[in-house]
Amino acid sequence: MLVLVWVPTAWATTANELATLVQNNSEQLITRFKTEKNVYYEDPERFYRLMEESLEEVVDFRRIAARVMGRHARQSTPEQRDKFLTAFKRSLFNAYSKALVETQDVKVSVLNAVINPRDDGRANVDLEVVSSNGNKVPIAYSMYRNKDDGKWYIENVIVSGINIGLVFRDRFDQEMSARKGNLDQVIANWSSKIAEEELQTESTPEKG
Repeated sequence: MLVLVWVPTAWATTANELATLVQNNSEQLITRFKTEKNVYYEDPERFYRLMEESLEEVVDFRRIAARVMGRHARQSTPEQRDKFLTAFKRSLFNAYSKALVETQDVKVSVLNAVINPRDDGRANVDLEVVSSNGNKVPIAYSMYRNKDDGKWYIENVIVSGINIGLVFRDRFDQEMSARKGNLDQVIANWSSKIAEEELQTESTPEKG
């Protein structure tokens, strides 16, 4: 469900424009993955590349990964940060791909979009994802507008009240403690299993 609402947001300048773009492009992205779902079974690597190409246009994975590393990012080298970025993205793709392609009809509705009145380069968007059996998943994400290209990018997501960025940052701290501060080991052992374990902490969808 998290992947389904990571969508292109282009150059919106008002809250209404942002909400409309998110709504339209959510539907386009869902349609694209449903069309390409056979690729997942025939060529998983190609499907991962498809996900990466689609999502990197709108999700600032580097910023998210740096926040997951938290204070440890300051102690890392550029090479270590690049390696963790790669491992973090792959863990999410592995954790979500099967669920994405096996998801039946869903409806995504943008409930609210608010651009920060004190900083027009920041915004929050609230959505609701409703599955074919009536389960509802509330999702909210924070966004920022890139000064270089003027586009909006997602920098954090909250699913059913669970702050995904904080969840993964806590897990990174736990892994650092368990491996006695060996950053290279933490990066090398960051896997889809970790993503799956942490994403299971999301609240059970409310039946509607």
